[in-house]
Amino acid sequence: MKRTFVLGGLIAMAALSFTVSAYQTPQQGPRTVIALKVKDNLYMLNGGGGTTGVFIGTNGVVVVDTKNPGWGQPILDAIKELTPKPVTMIINTHTHLDHVAGNIEFPASVDVVAQENTAANMKDMRASTQTAPSGQPPNIFKANNGRGMPTKTFKDRMTIGTGADRIDLYYFGRGHTNGDAWVVFPALRAMHAGDIFSGKNIPGLDAVNGGSGLAIADSLTKAADTVKNIDTIITGHSSTMTMADLREYARFNRDFANDVRTAKAAGKSADEVAKAWKIPTKYAGYATPIPVRLLQNVQVVYDELK
Repeated sequence: MKRTFVLGGLIAMAALSFTVSAYQTPQQGPRTVIALKVKDNLYMLNGGGGTTGVFIGTNGVVVVDTKNPGWGQPILDAIKELTPKPVTMIINTHTHLDHVAGNIEFPASVDVVAQENTAANMKDMRASTQTAPSGQPPNIFKANNGRGMPTKTFKDRMTIGTGADRIDLYYFGRGHTNGDAWVVFPALRAMHAGDIFSGKNIPGLDAVNGGSGLAIADSLTKAADTVKNIDTIITGHSSTMTMADLREYARFNRDFANDVRTAKAAGKSADEVAKAWKIPTKYAGYATPIPVRLLQNVQVVYDELK
């Protein structure tokens, strides 16, 4: 595989488009992974789905999320260009195929860690209109006799390793799904947020898998208040962000929920709200919402307000 590899500190890159569907038809032809060095022994791999984190520890490599079907091997190939150390662990931030499907291509000896609700969601692989607008995709884990499913789970917090190899896992509540894990690398002052903070855009609210338009702001705020000494956040589908960006994103989601709540109380339909709502001017740089995603999010909040 041709190597595309960028070194030299934190790389600023243009925000990647956040896909309407978390499931994509497997790509035909070459699969190119772009490796960006975030800090020291922490990289992010772009291409083929959600952002993959690569943490090179003393004795092995920890991978955060594994992209769409067929992208596991390109991830492994990219890692071989970074280090000869073996992959020892995968951490999945949530259940969607563009973050977990590559699991099945990793060696069976690799531990897979996820929040307990995500593990349950991965077992069922329920699809919503947000994650699979074309219909229910196949359950990739059942089709592979459970290969790639979580071998370890946590509820609210888990610590893996010590010293420079330490990784802290947190769950702060519902948002994108009901199992969004935050992956913290304390020695590097860095964190991988997955799709609960996918970038500066309206979130995907997957109510079928426990997502919540009312709870997401509180979950984001709790993350910002709880996790200390973080300079860099790897987002689920965009460039790296800061803790200030995370706090702003929490306010953005709270404002959205409040706008929808006010509109419903005024008797407006979800369709009317979606057609009228615009990104507030104070949130400069936020992506213009895809209409179908905006309507889906409004409907999720309406349903929660019943």
